[in-house]
Amino acid sequence: MNRLVTAGLLGAMAIATRNRLFTAGLLGAIAIALGAFGAHGLKERFALLPEAVGWWETATFYLLTHAVAIGAIAGRSALPSLLWAMGSVTFAGTLYAMALGAPRWFGAITPIGGLWLIAGWVVLAWTSRKES
Repeated sequence: MNRLVTAGLLGAMAIATRNRLFTAGLLGAIAIALGAFGAHGLKERFALLPEAVGWWETATFYLLTHAVAIGAIAGRSALPSLLWAMGSVTFAGTLYAMALGAPRWFGAITPIGGLWLIAGWVVLAWTSRKES
C-alpha cells in the first residue's frame, strides 16, 4: 500500500476512535449527571412512585457500564460500540422516562434496547474470535 493510502486509512481510524471516545465520554457524563439528579433531585418523586428508584438506578448502571465499554474498545470494531450506544440510549432512556412519569407502555420499548446491548456483546465476542 502506498503511503498516501496508508495515511488516509490511519487518519480515518483515528477519527473513528475519537468519535467513539467522544460518545463514551458523553454517555458517561450523562449517566453520572442523571445518577446524581436521581439521588438528590428526585426524592419527592421517588416517594410517590417507589418502583421509579429501581428504574432510575438500573438505567444509570447500564448507561454508565456501556459508556465505559464503548471507551474500552474505541480502537476496535465499530459495530459493538454502535449497538451499545443505541441500546444504552433506548434502554436507559425508556427507564428514565417511566421514572419521570411516562406511560408504562414505554416499558415495552425497553427490551429493544436490551437486545441491542446483548447484540453488541455477541458481536464483540464473535469478532474477537475471528481476529485470533
